Amino acid sequence: MADEKLPFTAHLEELRRRLITCFIAIGVGFIISYFFSKRIFHVLMEPLVSVLPPEGSLIFTGVTEAFFTYLKVSFLAGIFMASPVVLYQLWSFISPGLYEREKSHVFPFVIFSTIFFVGGAMFGYYLVFPVGFKFFMSFASDVIRPLPSVKEYLSFSAKLLIAFGVMFELPLFVLFLSKIGIVNAKMLSSQRKYAFIIAFVAAALFTPPDVITQLMMAVPLLLLYEVSIWVARFFGKKQELP
Repeated sequence: MADEKLPFTAHLEELRRRLITCFIAIGVGFIISYFFSKRIFHVLMEPLVSVLPPEGSLIFTGVTEAFFTYLKVSFLAGIFMASPVVLYQLWSFISPGLYEREKSHVFPFVIFSTIFFVGGAMFGYYLVFPVGFKFFMSFASDVIRPLPSVKEYLSFSAKLLIAFGVMFELPLFVLFLSKIGIVNAKMLSSQRKYAFIIAFVAAALFTPPDVITQLMMAVPLLLLYEVSIWVARFFGKKQELP
């Protein structure tokens, strides 16, 4: 561990500096993404547009709604672009309390965290979105015409993409905790029933109120929890025999 303990105000100052770095990285990503915001939003709309009936389309009801939608799309893309910087700042903030050999894992942590975060978002986009939107559009009829708002769709899709991205960080998060001895495989196995409840509660909070979409979030989360148990068993801190 670190030999010298910094005062609390020094930790706050370091946290402020790293947060500013994260905001700058997101801001740069936002500016770059804004030039491609229309293309990004068209890609983001594709899972819904592909299942809309011929007479269906996305609409905006406010004068400024489309403009602010493109700003939000740019901000969302900026978060994903800046994720390596954000994850690096997170690791750098907690690394002073680790051993030197644990600090050496910074770059693998950043690389795999970014891959898992983006991979989780892609899982939601390519697997969950098509099934979920096809289910919702199945209720359209000659009387009920789907005219989803771009504002509501962006809010819905952004929440799900970030939720799936964070969800896929679970094995790496458990790996980190097991490396420093906070959790182990036995502890995680004994808490499996609570993980089951938390997975479905999280799915109910972040997905629409239909069983199919909730299962498509809860089941992968439970599988990731099982993977995390094996990660802690094989790569966690080994307990010394008395």
